[in-house]
Amino acid sequence: MLYLISTKRGIGVELWGTYSDLHTFYEIISRFWGDEEKYKIPGAENRDKVLSGFAHEIRKAYEGMRLKRKTNHFTLDEAEYFGTQISWVHFLFSLTALKYNMRYYELTKYEISVFLQIEFWLEKAMNSYDTIGARKLVGYIEDGIYGANEYIYQYMRSINFDYILLDGGKKAFRQLSALLQRGVYNTAEYQEYRFSLENDSKKLKCNITDLDIDDDDVNYEIKW
Repeated sequence: MLYLISTKRGIGVELWGTYSDLHTFYEIISRFWGDEEKYKIPGAENRDKVLSGFAHEIRKAYEGMRLKRKTNHFTLDEAEYFGTQISWVHFLFSLTALKYNMRYYELTKYEISVFLQIEFWLEKAMNSYDTIGARKLVGYIEDGIYGANEYIYQYMRSINFDYILLDGGKKAFRQLSALLQRGVYNTAEYQEYRFSLENDSKKLKCNITDLDIDDDDVNYEIKW
């Protein structure tokens, strides 16, 4: 069984499952990104950049390169469980990108059930950390973030960076919904950041899709 719990400082969630659970989830995700035939769809490659990092963490988890425990967090099941930590922002943007891409495929009932399970646990994790902050966040699990955004990766990176700089805790968690307004189509925050990206691309003489935050130039440590 896949399940999610909030990290201690509320930066994101821990995704847990057996090797089989996580490997299966990885295989399902892989069906909905990296399809070069779909790259003619606006924003497809940019959504893939969001999903690449998400899939990478899941693969590293079932390979035993991240977190491990011998029991399920909710039961006394003695199977070996593997996990990884993913920020709220990255998880929400990844779900948005996946669901946008999924509209171009015929889905199985099992795939639908897995995503419903993930959404259930994500909402549960939010509420278990802080019900006040969660009330403003649960809408983003459904369709709050603009999936057709052709620069969705750049938006995700900027919001994620700003949230991590708040250094965790419930006060920061309650500010996350405001930060996520940047990812909602046609809000003032969305338009302002779009303008910022356009200016940066002109100054650097590059495409907007080439812009990114250089983590090596930023001195911070994520306290999950």
